[in-house]
Amino acid sequence: MNKNEIIYNKRIIKDFNDSKKILKNLKNNVTIFGSARVAEDNKYALLAKKLARKLAKKEINIITGGGSGIMGAANKGAFEAKKAESIGLNILLPKEQHPNPYTTKSLTFNYFFSRKYMLVKYSKAIVIFPGGFGTLDELFEVITLMQTKKLNGIKVFLVGSDYWKYLIKFFKKSLYENKMIDKKDLDIFTLTDDIKLVEKQITKLIK
Repeated sequence: MNKNEIIYNKRIIKDFNDSKKILKNLKNNVTIFGSARVAEDNKYALLAKKLARKLAKKEINIITGGGSGIMGAANKGAFEAKKAESIGLNILLPKEQHPNPYTTKSLTFNYFFSRKYMLVKYSKAIVIFPGGFGTLDELFEVITLMQTKKLNGIKVFLVGSDYWKYLIKFFKKSLYENKMIDKKDLDIFTLTDDIKLVEKQITKLIK
């Protein structure tokens, strides 16, 4: 094993060990995904903040990717509730991704794959707001793990019917009609604009 491989392996181990220290003793966690590029007054950022605050007031911890935009809004909502942890699992990028100041626990990862795993490993529910390639990557990671039974007992919500409708259409018209997925795979997630519904279902699942 050469020097670069040793460094790589040590960084992987550090990613997992450091995040376990933060998360392993926490229960009742929900992960919120979404774009880092939207402004604070974006309608989806406001919804994420509202949902996170309501869940945190019920002592449900909020986990995000630790960046700005929708992630920052969710962390801010949880932070302001002062009754649960507001957790940010960040990663340094050349653009857009800077740690937001609304976390009670935070960590910066070396690698995307270890970060994605830890973002969902300890959560009971995943709420995915609109976002770009990064959010899509997280979405497909989650639904693939659920489809293959590697991730069980959680609920997944897609918030933003107008935003996600073309992706859902692709799932139905291309994937399902060409037998690339089963009909039951379309039930892995719930598409909604109603955060009260999301809050109610998450609360029922956790409590």
